Amino acid sequence: MIGEKKVLAVVPARGGSKGIRLKNLRTIGGHSLVARAGMNAAGVPAIDRAVVSTDHEEIAAAAEAAGLAAPFRRPEALSGDRIADWDVLNHALLAMEALDGVTYDIVLMLQPTSPGRTRAHVEATLGRLVDEDFDAVWTVSETDSKGHPLKQLMVEDDHSMDYYDAEGSKIIARQQLSPVYHRNGIAYAMTRDCLVEQKTIKGKRTGAHVVKEIVPNIDTELDIEWAEFLFQRNGDPLDS
Repeated sequence: MIGEKKVLAVVPARGGSKGIRLKNLRTIGGHSLVARAGMNAAGVPAIDRAVVSTDHEEIAAAAEAAGLAAPFRRPEALSGDRIADWDVLNHALLAMEALDGVTYDIVLMLQPTSPGRTRAHVEATLGRLVDEDFDAVWTVSETDSKGHPLKQLMVEDDHSMDYYDAEGSKIIARQQLSPVYHRNGIAYAMTRDCLVEQKTIKGKRTGAHVVKEIVPNIDTELDIEWAEFLFQRNGDPLDS
């Protein structure tokens, strides 16, 4: 609990990844991605219940071995690659409230594809949600200036090119760019009201916890190599 509020952590880990087959079972630094998320959750005392939302038995078994509960299976209708986070989290929340006979005040999503997560990241996200009375708090990272929206271009089928945003034509040096941020998947915390009543993971009042460290996000084989390099250089985040 945090501030007398019960916290349900949900690790979404479907089996149908297209970029890397069974991505959530891939190992980095000696632990699978789903196991790392479970170990993260186990290290945060504020989390009352931590579960995996999966449609895959092998992932469920790996999650349970790492301390996550797997008391339900995600239905096929929620297992495609275009299913929104809200659908998965709302299903998990209602399923666990029915199974546990309790009402959870906060839902915390820990995506296994973000293995750079530390206990401090999670606790800071939960702390901001409660202390500052937000509907939701997401962890974000500052986007490198090369990926700034005003530096992006569109290329049509005939290879004609234009700015993604017309304001991009005014950019001469990166010093003209205001910082922008992207979701890094480390932690999303939201109130029950945000999820169930507002029906969103980004409520009317949403805050950001900015992660300063360079953190990997796993979509490709190269991302796995990058994560291994970061862990060897900086140490395993699980030890932080």
